Amino acid sequence: MVDVKAFIEQQLTEALSPVYLEVLDESHMHNVPPGAQSHFKVTVVTSDFENVRRVPRHQKVNGLLAEALQGPVHALAMHTYTPEEWEARGGSVNASPNCLGGSKLG
Repeated sequence: MVDVKAFIEQQLTEALSPVYLEVLDESHMHNVPPGAQSHFKVTVVTSDFENVRRVPRHQKVNGLLAEALQGPVHALAMHTYTPEEWEARGGSVNASPNCLGGSKLG
């Protein structure tokens, strides 16, 4: 798996037909080697999540990305919404917090 971000985008697009999808590689915000593709933030908006609670939504995404989660991906932040929920949020998610792990605790 050379491009983890592209893999994530492809898997989620093919399975969920999202009306909005954003995959951010946030590895640079963590104590990882340069070029690591290990920390991602995913925002996916799809009607497939209608009448589905948060945990089953996340389980679905985890299942679709199982290959990456067994390999290079160490952390995956998920924001999963229906189109109506996304609109009610104003089409945005909160910024990710700064990393406090690894040697950054110093």
